[in-house]
Amino acid sequence: MIVTHQQKLQKINNNPILWLKNFVKIVDNHSQLIPFKLNDQQKEIVKNIYDKHIKFSIIGKGRQLGITTLSLGLMLYTAITKPNSNCIVLSYSGDSVNEVYTKLQKMYESIPEKYTSKPRKFNRHELLLQNGSRITNSTVGHKELGRGATYNFIHITEFAFWENEQDTKGLLALEQSLAKDKSSKLLIESTANGVSSNYYRLFTNAYKGHSRYKAFFFPWYADKNNYYAEYKEAETWYKSINHGRRLESKDLTPLEQELYEKGANLLQIMWREWKLLDISKKQFCQEFPSNADEMFQSSNVGVFDANTITERYNYIPNILNIKEIKELPLSLQMYYGNGLNIYQDVKKGERYFGGIDSSAGLKGDDSAICILDSSGEQVCTFNRNDVPVYKFAKIAYDLGYYFNYCMYLPERNTYGLDLITRLRKEMGYIQMLKIKRFDKIKGQKIWDYGWYTDNVSKSKLVMDLKEVFETGMILVNDRETLDQMRIFQEHNGSFGNAKGESNHDDLVDSLSLAVQALKSNKSYI
Repeated sequence: MIVTHQQKLQKINNNPILWLKNFVKIVDNHSQLIPFKLNDQQKEIVKNIYDKHIKFSIIGKGRQLGITTLSLGLMLYTAITKPNSNCIVLSYSGDSVNEVYTKLQKMYESIPEKYTSKPRKFNRHELLLQNGSRITNSTVGHKELGRGATYNFIHITEFAFWENEQDTKGLLALEQSLAKDKSSKLLIESTANGVSSNYYRLFTNAYKGHSRYKAFFFPWYADKNNYYAEYKEAETWYKSINHGRRLESKDLTPLEQELYEKGANLLQIMWREWKLLDISKKQFCQEFPSNADEMFQSSNVGVFDANTITERYNYIPNILNIKEIKELPLSLQMYYGNGLNIYQDVKKGERYFGGIDSSAGLKGDDSAICILDSSGEQVCTFNRNDVPVYKFAKIAYDLGYYFNYCMYLPERNTYGLDLITRLRKEMGYIQMLKIKRFDKIKGQKIWDYGWYTDNVSKSKLVMDLKEVFETGMILVNDRETLDQMRIFQEHNGSFGNAKGESNHDDLVDSLSLAVQALKSNKSYI
């Protein structure tokens, strides 16, 4: 069967990967103009957003993976193959705009004239084609983004560095300006900038599957060719200090062995060791992350050691299959895997200690429970924001009985007092810890059920948790708890989560209460 030129052209125009390879050239790391042949990471993005019609994408990455170059290529593809298209790339600085313009200019000018549309206007901020399509190149600034425009392709670069509410209100306006057809795309990419940014919130939610955004992450070792010249230089260095011998798999440290098993080759591992001569491990992880958690090596001062949290992410277990555990009461079965997580099943004769943080159940703060065994291992968590106190009391009651009538320490502030009354007086749950405090007026000792939190007692909760976590006296198994610990900060004497919508600290509070229950080592039965 003879394939005509027109049929070939139609096939290419229907496939962005083929279109970029055949018609666009880019400047490589050796300053050579070469055909834009996508690497594996770029192909994965294109296949997802085009074949699966992914509308919203967010990309986490290290340096030099070519994501901005890919987006510019896809904008050219959209603008040329679909007349009257409107595309925009938004940067956070003027220098970034200049860099984007230089790349876009070289890529556009490399396209053969017969396969493109001639420009009516082309400057640093705009490429307007004769077919009616437009690519705009702009900084974020203070203006209202997306106002009065409809876009077919939006690329947001270095989103973690956006300021002045543009990362929240500005993003919302851009989302609303995206064309409503299924072929429109909004793509966010950025290197990380701590854990207080909206980029952190968006990416982590998407990575967990709790967002309309599709999250992509590519470790530093994903592309074997990106730093190849440096890899060879690092190999020469390695040989110079090892009597001319190259690194072998038997020489790997446990961490290097883990990287090797995940896909890093020996050349890349030598390069990593070479890079660490001049930068700290924390800096390397932020610039060249090997997993999504390493991206957010915090530049903010958090209460809990960020390195300990990041390293723990690599070893946290999955929740147990519901068939692997003792049968749950009906009140708990509906929440299993959807708020209720069990990491170690109840053991006969084992003593358990739990902390409870209550909320109104009105989809604001979470109601949270954390349970530790007598060795300090976190065996169970519960957290949801839609459970009113009367239902939460039943959940706490049944979960306590499930874990051998565990000793609970609830917070007694606000909704906690209602929970304590329901558990202790109405349901007769005896295993609830009494805490001593002094009457500020009379100076008498008072014993109350639960923990009353004020500035002084909160400091004790947090500092005790910090000590036992960082010294290895407790083991945290729950990813969501670690996520909340990561953004937990001290500000002007107050403790809590970093600013940001949907940033909670209820699991941290329940864990700190469970630690106090464990330290008491009491049982009333």
